[in-house]
This record gives sequence, C-alpha cells and structure tokens, in this order.
Amino acid sequence: MQINGQVALVTGASSGIGAAIARKLAAEGVIVGLAARREDKLRALMAEITAAGGQAIVLETDVTDRRSCQDAARKLIERFGRLDILVNNAGLMPLSDVESLKVDEWQRMVDVNVSGVLNATAAALPQMMAQKSGHIFNMSSIAGRKVFTGLSVYCATKAAVAAFSDGLRMEIAPKHNIRVTCVQPGAVKSELYDHITEEKYRQQMDELAGSMTFLEGEDIADTILFALKAPPRMDVAELFVLPTEQGW
Repeated sequence: MQINGQVALVTGASSGIGAAIARKLAAEGVIVGLAARREDKLRALMAEITAAGGQAIVLETDVTDRRSCQDAARKLIERFGRLDILVNNAGLMPLSDVESLKVDEWQRMVDVNVSGVLNATAAALPQMMAQKSGHIFNMSSIAGRKVFTGLSVYCATKAAVAAFSDGLRMEIAPKHNIRVTCVQPGAVKSELYDHITEEKYRQQMDELAGSMTFLEGEDIADTILFALKAPPRMDVAELFVLPTEQGW
C-alpha cells in the first residue's frame, strides 16, 4: 500500500520509540504531526526531519487532556486536509511494588497509558470516519500479555490498551474501513526506564539490559511500516515483537 503523502499524528514523539517512528514515517514521505509535551525536543526533531527532506509540524500536546488532543488533531487537519495515521505511543512505566502504595504513579500511568490512548483516538476518529480510511496504532507491551512483579499497574494499563484495540478494530474496521494494529514490544531501549523510582527495579532493568540486546526504536518503527504497507484487504491486528534473546 502506498503511504507517501499520507498524514500522521504520533504521540510521545519527543524521544525514543515515538521519535524513531516519526523519522521513519517522514522518510517514507508521510507528513508527521509531532505530538508531546516537550516542545523543545519536538522542534529539534522537526528540524532533523526537515533537513533530511521530510515534512513535520510541532503539536505541543498533553494526551491526558482531551481538549489538547482535539486541538492537535484539528491543527493537523486544518493544515493538511486529512488524517490517515494515528500512532498512540505516549506512555509511562514507573515500576514499583503494589505495597509501596505509589498511588500518584499509578494514577499517572492510567492517565497517560489508557486515557491518553482514548483521548487521541477520539480526536482522530471523526476525520478518519469521514474519509472512510485510516490506520490506528496502539502501543501495548509484552506486559499486556503477561504480568510481571513490580509492573502490576503498568501491566493492567497495557492489557487495557490491547483489549480496547481489539474492540475498536471489530467496531470500526468493517464499518468505516479503518485498520487497527496493536503493537506489543518486549524490551526496547527508551526513556521508559527513567521513570522508575524504586532502586531494586532500576537495578533489575540494568541487569536485564546487560543480559540481552534490547530492541531499538527503529525496530518498532519498521514493524509499523510493515503493517501500514500491507494491502488494504489486510489488517495486521497484533504485532508481538521481542528481542531474539528474550523468552518472557
């Protein structure tokens, strides 16, 4: 499927997986709306994409704020007339034991990892339905398929993303010709680990990184390109992507 000239909204685009996805999409001729809170990071990424011959715009966005997501989608549509791709990538992963009762961290994960997906999806869907076309990518995780100690709340949020993705696909794909793909990565190099405040889990992640070769953000971007370029008759509903050395 040809994606050159399509318009994408990528949340969590200021670093890591989101930035890698934005770069890859732009290199394929997609116009990319860079959505995140850190405007300085987005502007640097936009300059990089532009210098490489791509096209991107900065959309300072807080995915936990419904109006902020609506404004980002509106600005993108007003400028380019359409919205073809949504990548719900923004996420947090502050590991901790439940008994630590880091309730503020729990709530923040729910707000970003779950509500953020819902808010951005609700902002993008009306345009996609009007076009009778589109592709939504929701970033879940291996943690949405298997529960790990220290990740109870994170696992719950990612399981919610996986469930929402499947229900969304069943509802809108046949009726509106909008494809939905749930991406479920294993260990990937990213800023997610910077959110961990419990020392034992920071150490565990450091040890894990020393025991295997983590995926790069570019690997996840390539999986998204694979699903995007699939024939229109084909919806890659799930992509479970792990480092070769990672069992679980």
